Amino acid sequence: MVATFKNYQDLSAFAANKIIRLVKHKKNAVLCLAAGDTPALTYHLVVETAKREAISFSEIIFTGLDEWVGIGPDIPGSCYHFLQQKIFGPLGIKKTQIHFFNSMATDLQQECNRINTIIQTVRGIDLALVGIGLNGHVGFNEPGIDPAGNAHVVTLDEVTSIVGQKYFKTNTALSKGITLGMAQIMQAREVLLLANGAKKAAIIRRTLKEDISNAVPAGFITTHPNGWILLDEEAAAEL
Repeated sequence: MVATFKNYQDLSAFAANKIIRLVKHKKNAVLCLAAGDTPALTYHLVVETAKREAISFSEIIFTGLDEWVGIGPDIPGSCYHFLQQKIFGPLGIKKTQIHFFNSMATDLQQECNRINTIIQTVRGIDLALVGIGLNGHVGFNEPGIDPAGNAHVVTLDEVTSIVGQKYFKTNTALSKGITLGMAQIMQAREVLLLANGAKKAAIIRRTLKEDISNAVPAGFITTHPNGWILLDEEAAAEL
């Protein structure tokens, strides 16, 4: 389903409402949340609503979507640090509720296996909120990935490495990522893909107009039975 909103505020409010409704309905829901600029306002609105309405997140389970390999969780620019600042901290989420990739692990394959096991144990993801890269990636599922894969380590596309620098105060080597696989995202009971701004218009056109293939991984979400592509008018400008 594709939904276009007048602006980023309206898009974010819709996504935030989806999360709030799920948490109200299912106290132990499993959420998979992306870091990045696009979902930042969504998380702010979730926190605002949860505090205003005294909605408890005490039993919610969070699983990470992806992380930069070699970037510790306390480093500003890491995916974990972003989510800690935007939603985990403000909502008082306990560390026992958070299952995130340890991108500093000496055995990254074992780390992938650990996250795969956790997702199986909690019986899958209820809602995955993801963004879209300028190259069509979802998480760090870069163009050319195996859409049937689970958690894996990936060599980052040059576009991802360059764009990722904006999250760091100093130039940072970003060569590899660790991510949930496309299969795990597609197995989530609901997927929200958010895109805003004119810079995303070209890749949104490719996502929605080109034949679905791993050349643009985000395109797979259009086949999800409960998948949403949420756009503001600028991101939808080339449709």
